[in-house]
Amino acid sequence: MGVAPGRDAANVSARARRILGVDPGSIVTGWGVVEAAGGCLRYVAHGTIVSSAAESQETRLQRIYRGLTEALSVYSPDGISLERVFFARNAQSTLKLGQARGVALLAAALNQVKAYEYSAAEIKMAVVGYGHATKEQVQMMVASLLSIPAELGTDPADALAAAICHLHRQAFESRVARALARPLGARRRDRS
Repeated sequence: MGVAPGRDAANVSARARRILGVDPGSIVTGWGVVEAAGGCLRYVAHGTIVSSAAESQETRLQRIYRGLTEALSVYSPDGISLERVFFARNAQSTLKLGQARGVALLAAALNQVKAYEYSAAEIKMAVVGYGHATKEQVQMMVASLLSIPAELGTDPADALAAAICHLHRQAFESRVARALARPLGARRRDRS
């Protein structure tokens, strides 16, 4: 899998949130870890779990499970983020993608990590600002947002985009909750 060294959970500040993004696929599964602290995103690591088309589906799913379990163990994320199921034209491809997603969700559940799911349009909107962005646009924006100098493959870029989407959504929901928790009089003064 090629897990790059990163900071362990003990070194992560109490305020930092770390998310493992996953782009499941039966041949290539991308993963990426992003951390948010103080309103800033920080790249931690990314990689791919690659299988051969000649391998049985059971072997490929086992490889995905082991790779994601290793990433969960090494990077100790607070949650995983992945794309919601979509329906493709090819039923066989949809089934295999669903199985890979199921393995990712199982790895999270067995490692007691919460899973968050977003539509492809939500993820693209969070990263590029356009829900119908191309894979190349997502790659470019992820590399730019996280200051990744090396070329980023589409699978890890999509995984990192899923992590960024969740961290943006979490920050937004936190700001809304804080605003609603303030007394009504203070909110009215802020508007004037």
